[in-house]
Amino acid sequence: MEKTNTKTFDDVESVDVYTAKGLLTIGHHRYLDVRTNEEFAKSHFDDALNIPYMFKTDEGRIVNPDFLPQVASVCRKDDNLIVACNSGGRATRACVDLLNAGYEHVANMEGGYSAWVDAGFAGDKPAAELKTACKFRPKDN
Repeated sequence: MEKTNTKTFDDVESVDVYTAKGLLTIGHHRYLDVRTNEEFAKSHFDDALNIPYMFKTDEGRIVNPDFLPQVASVCRKDDNLIVACNSGGRATRACVDLLNAGYEHVANMEGGYSAWVDAGFAGDKPAAELKTACKFRPKDN
């Protein structure tokens, strides 16, 4: 029986926002923001690539069927990618898909863009203006 190398959530490397900021600052990593275009427009990391992993529809969220081809159009499989969403859920799923597509250096930024904002990395605006509500984060964050 042939063994498959399908990646799962357990295979996703995670980095905290401080490590992510350091990696992005030295320039060896790219920030792949997988939030919706609306979330991205509200606030984002300078130089981020925005390729939504999911879209909001009347029926709920659906996975972007063109996610992998869109990533392939701007990233190489050996690029170092920091992947982030709002709080980490979509980014983790996106990382699994990227790993299974052959991307070699993919890391999920723990806590997502909300953690980036909480760490004070998003500028001087109040956090409430920069973050998107999320059912996975406490109301006071």
